[in-house]
Amino acid sequence: MSKILIRGAKVLGGEARDVLIDGETIEAVGTGLSAQGATVVEAGGKVLLPGLVDLHTHLREPGREDSETVLTGTRAAASGGYTAVFAMANTFPVADTAGVVEQVYRLGKESGYCDVQPIGAVTVGLEGKKLAELGAMHESAAGVTVFSDDGKCVDDAVMMRRALEYVKAFGGVVAQHAQEPRLTEGAQMNEGVVSAELGLGGWPAVAEESIIARDVLLAEHVGSRVHICHLSTAGSVEIVRWAKSRGIDVTAEVTPHHLLLTDELVRSYNPVYKVNPPLRTERDVMALREALADGTIDIVATDHAPHPHEDKDCEWAAAAMGMVGLETALSVVQQTMVETGLLTWEAVADRMSFKPALIGGATGHGRPVSAGEPANLVLVDADYRGEVDPASFASRSRNTPYEGRELPGRVTHTWLRGRATLVDGKLA
Repeated sequence: MSKILIRGAKVLGGEARDVLIDGETIEAVGTGLSAQGATVVEAGGKVLLPGLVDLHTHLREPGREDSETVLTGTRAAASGGYTAVFAMANTFPVADTAGVVEQVYRLGKESGYCDVQPIGAVTVGLEGKKLAELGAMHESAAGVTVFSDDGKCVDDAVMMRRALEYVKAFGGVVAQHAQEPRLTEGAQMNEGVVSAELGLGGWPAVAEESIIARDVLLAEHVGSRVHICHLSTAGSVEIVRWAKSRGIDVTAEVTPHHLLLTDELVRSYNPVYKVNPPLRTERDVMALREALADGTIDIVATDHAPHPHEDKDCEWAAAAMGMVGLETALSVVQQTMVETGLLTWEAVADRMSFKPALIGGATGHGRPVSAGEPANLVLVDADYRGEVDPASFASRSRNTPYEGRELPGRVTHTWLRGRATLVDGKLA
């Protein structure tokens, strides 16, 4: 690979700097840099960040290639500025064996658009009855360290304890989808004023909060790591804050859509707003933003959940839950966190690159933008404003809640180990 000179980029949103890439590595960061024969990218004051890392992506392959494939999902990731994603286990067959996680890992290598780290299932078939092959998945070529039954809660306390004990042996982490199933039977949206007015089954906040409370206590008892997926309520924030104050090894994520959207949107009965956990109240949204700002919530994760048209273009009750998010995540974070003054661009890099890479063990990702580091980078035009057009998505699915909404920011370039995967907003 030839050298690349990124000229005049605001590194982590700071002063304009030049960044010289040589092969897979950042050679130098400074002012007035030059390199004979280098490909020059005139950044013009755009923001340069380390490549984003998503700890919660659904790539659907194997089994639901009508929704997404590893190739289309990683193309969407590159379009959104991601250089690494963690692929959830709820595929068909479920990623509960070394063979399946190695298949996903291999497909990621072949795609070339971003690194794909499979997440292994906690239980066989996501059924919550028997531990999956955690050790075998960890020792496989995929080197799995994160395990989750996402989409289904590990609601049996004994099973959760065993999983925490097992992964402790190799420094793994259990990522929990916190949903008490008996409290959410028939749930269609957040339980509250809007659900009562619409006559839709309510998903109460306590169904999430009770599982989180139990699991942080289990993690403390075992001395293991637990990660809370897509935290969505103000009460959950307080539980995680309390757990951290006790020194419990818990981390938590929030999705972009839970930072912006509220259950008031469900009044339209548009299934694009149907998601699990559901959109909550304005009070919850404000609590989540504050918790992300103060570090109680560690990271932003997309929960990118693609669905084919027929699974969303139907009546509300029959519609699948989930939203695509890889290509809009950074824009939503810019609007909700940067433009409100809650996070700097440096803090965005922390929540969307450094910490998710650390939690998941994404080697070579989430590194400083400095000499000697891998050239995993994303260039963002933060001054851009434009309406979201799902027809332009690289994802195979179009179930975005932001269609027609004006969002700030646009990813113009993404580099994976010095190789451009996105150039001037177009996939390389």
